[in-house]
Amino acid sequence: MPEVRPRGWALLAHCFTCGKDSLAATRILRALARVGIGVLRFDFAGLGDSGGDFADATFSADVDDLVTAIEAMRDSGRRISLLVGHSLGGAAVIAAASRVPSGAAVATISAPADVGHVLHQFEPAALDRIMADGAADVQLGARPFHIRRSFVDVGPVP
Repeated sequence: MPEVRPRGWALLAHCFTCGKDSLAATRILRALARVGIGVLRFDFAGLGDSGGDFADATFSADVDDLVTAIEAMRDSGRRISLLVGHSLGGAAVIAAASRVPSGAAVATISAPADVGHVLHQFEPAALDRIMADGAADVQLGARPFHIRRSFVDVGPVP
């Protein structure tokens, strides 16, 4: 929350393997708060303080969560006027923006066009295991993640 009455509201979607409290997310929300914009941020399923299992997460489910959050903010009298997404969160806010009639501006930071652009981060052998076995553990940065085929088989972006 800004120190003054908010002049607008934003929703922040963090990167694929980050959480709402990542350094990038924290810096973005603080900058927005300094100019009077309140920011809703939350962890996608299986990350940070959220419930759920990261292995069950899909891009479509993340987009659905964003749309639900935007609608909940609107219903509480806080219309989102800015969607901000970092990395894959950027692709998610682009997809979510087309599903909400809020007229919100969209800003992305280092965002791929869709989930397919993220797959080059997986080692080819891991991607082959995901396709053959339905799931595999992959290293992204210094962290292991369990990725299921449902994440890789995204089909067209909504």
